[in-house]
Amino acid sequence: MEDKKLTPRDWLAIERTKLANERTFLAYFRTFIVFLGSGITILKLEFLTELKTFGFVLTTISPIILIIGIIRLFSVKRKIKSHYKQ
Repeated sequence: MEDKKLTPRDWLAIERTKLANERTFLAYFRTFIVFLGSGITILKLEFLTELKTFGFVLTTISPIILIIGIIRLFSVKRKIKSHYKQ
């Protein structure tokens, strides 16, 4: 961006982009919580013994989802900062 000062509209657009990035991370975090909770519940309930492998799959996928969300949060945050240096 040039050495111009940001207009209020530009500043608000940057803030909306930051908030959208945070909402995306929260969606990843919610998915992580649901997968982890569902996996643990399947593993703990005795009448769902035939779904034990599915419980293991959910509990192993959940941290991967969280890591992807964290990496995406910081990479997009870095892109936003580099694009709109003030």
